[in-house]
Amino acid sequence: MTTPFGRRPMTLALVKGQLETAGRNPNKAVDKWKVFRDVCEAKDIFGLQDRALAVLHALLSFYPEPDLSDERGLVVFPSNAQLAIRAHGIAGTTLRRHLAALVDAGLIQRRDSPNGKRYAHRNRGGEIEEAFGFNLAPLLARAAELAGIAQQVAEEKLRFKRAKEALTLCRRDVRKLISAAMEEGADGDWAAIEDLYLALIARLPRLPRRGQVDAVLEEMELLREEIINRLEMQVKAEKMNGNAVQHGQHIQNSKPDSIHELEPSSKNEQGEMPRQEVKRFAVQPKAFPLAMVLKACPQVCDYAPDGRITHWHDLLSAAVTVRSMLGVSPSAYQEACEIMGPENAAVAMACILERAGHINSAGGYLRDLTRKAARGEFGLGPMLMAALRANGAVEKRTG
Repeated sequence: MTTPFGRRPMTLALVKGQLETAGRNPNKAVDKWKVFRDVCEAKDIFGLQDRALAVLHALLSFYPEPDLSDERGLVVFPSNAQLAIRAHGIAGTTLRRHLAALVDAGLIQRRDSPNGKRYAHRNRGGEIEEAFGFNLAPLLARAAELAGIAQQVAEEKLRFKRAKEALTLCRRDVRKLISAAMEEGADGDWAAIEDLYLALIARLPRLPRRGQVDAVLEEMELLREEIINRLEMQVKAEKMNGNAVQHGQHIQNSKPDSIHELEPSSKNEQGEMPRQEVKRFAVQPKAFPLAMVLKACPQVCDYAPDGRITHWHDLLSAAVTVRSMLGVSPSAYQEACEIMGPENAAVAMACILERAGHINSAGGYLRDLTRKAARGEFGLGPMLMAALRANGAVEKRTG
């Protein structure tokens, strides 16, 4: 437990953060830049600005190793002048404000010296024995948590993007249907319907939030449905009138069985589109026993919250951490979850982890598997069997 130097107050939040960091289970080393990317993805959750991320990037650049590890120490001790230079010339007051924001967010901790200066004590061999500055231990302790938050943010961004796309399509439909109805003189008070449409559009600010888009989309879809219903009723009425006229002109020459000539031979001829699957996938959720997956991919257990996996939700949680450790973007993993299903995407990540040393880009490899799955060209079976053979879990058949 350390307290701040000078006038900076000690708070219960700082106490809690230090206790949680100190009480964590020993973690494996994590790539500092992959953790940084997760923080960038989740910056809005922590209320951080871009300048704060630049300061965090500068702090990490002073850590000499590529991986954060307890064994190498986690305290960096640059001066404000050095930090400002690496943070692209940030002003001193701005630097101090964003350092405080990183501390308040629980991403770094201060380890102040007796006089408030940042320095290190070294032994005769030049190794650091004790350092005073900024402790990066929270980043290591919260690596799995940060990966999970980044994944949630990516999922929310994707849902928001699709909601805006759906609203754009719905707006286009409503606008063009109203224009067509007005230009061709369809029955109805289309000026009033157009006013409703314009009122809905006016409710959207220039930079809408997710809730605002969802609310307007829901009402816009109802308006589109109402317009289509009105036009459909008019088309049916015109068709019935036309059939009645035609029937009156030819009634004398009709035969008893002539009604069959007026009946479509199939639903498709009535204008119904055949149902088509949007996507066909070669893999299905939980297609393989969990025990088999763990036998084929034992390394994934190292990334589980307690170091062991007993349920599918444990594997899902571990896969998110593996995703972060291998540098796979949250959006790539989210797309895999949607195409393959969450369980199969987690299994795919576990298999990729087993072959990480032979894969140049885990993210690119996962995207390629996802594309193949969307085309029905990928199954997890061969991938799992290959992992089983690689780990010696499949006995060779003899004679």
